[in-house]
Amino acid sequence: MLSKDVFLGVVDAAPLVAMDLVVVRGGTEILLGLRNNRPAQGFWFVPGGRIRKNETMQAALARVAHDELGLLLADLPVPPRHMGAFEHFYTDCFAGDVGVSTHYVVMGNLVQLPAGTELAAADAQHSALHWWPLAEAQASAEVHRFTKDYVDAILLSKI
Repeated sequence: MLSKDVFLGVVDAAPLVAMDLVVVRGGTEILLGLRNNRPAQGFWFVPGGRIRKNETMQAALARVAHDELGLLLADLPVPPRHMGAFEHFYTDCFAGDVGVSTHYVVMGNLVQLPAGTELAAADAQHSALHWWPLAEAQASAEVHRFTKDYVDAILLSKI
């Protein structure tokens, strides 16, 4: 594990690669977490996390699903579907507003769950989890604009 100072240097110098879980229930609702941490602190956002050094994308996706949602990918009725690569640019970083911006290259992964499915309670990354109707998430100022990119992709593909 990198020290805070070393990781801050990485964030300052290079993009981070991450996996996001775009969890949709019954084709009509998206699961969002209220973020505790920067960047995007205080916004509703899809669960996700960076890929660690020497960790495969599939392993990172499985780790994030388990750690943030208590979800085992092997138990899903349909495997996650890659939605494409997305870019997220933030003016701040995990360390606060210290003059270091954050650039993520994010692999969006659609996880489709049956209507009525419930998942684990919020984790350290989120103070709450909530199922949002897709149109409501798209219209809300509380939902981060990068999450709305995923909602647009879902609505355009008519899942």
